[in-house]
Amino acid sequence: MKYIILILLTIPFISISQSEVPEKYWIDDFSFEKTIASVSSFGENNFNTIVIEFWAEFNKDNCFAKWKQIENATYYRVNIAKAPMAKKKYRIRMAPTLIIFKNGTKEAVFKAGLDLKLPTSLAEIQQTINEINTADKF
Repeated sequence: MKYIILILLTIPFISISQSEVPEKYWIDDFSFEKTIASVSSFGENNFNTIVIEFWAEFNKDNCFAKWKQIENATYYRVNIAKAPMAKKKYRIRMAPTLIIFKNGTKEAVFKAGLDLKLPTSLAEIQQTINEINTADKF
């Protein structure tokens, strides 16, 4: 009986790692390419700026926690254990790694350091997004 109680007590903690980012923001190998090449609702040639975070369960404490504050881009998270093809294609060696895509093309990459922490601030990421969006207008 005490084992059942112990299991029931740990279930809420197990689901915390993915619950902070709603399910609709999680993608895998099957939806990756379609997601990075997504088109905005304003027209066929109006591509969204996409920010993809490559995430790992073993380093969930160092995930990009300020994802809700990103402006003028759509954020998605990829569990590298569920996306081995994307991990290989984009040569993901550290988690977290953020890649910014525009028109389906990789525009910028922010990687965790050897300490497995992302050494980049939200301001730096937002500035890069703004520069990518501005450059796309010309």
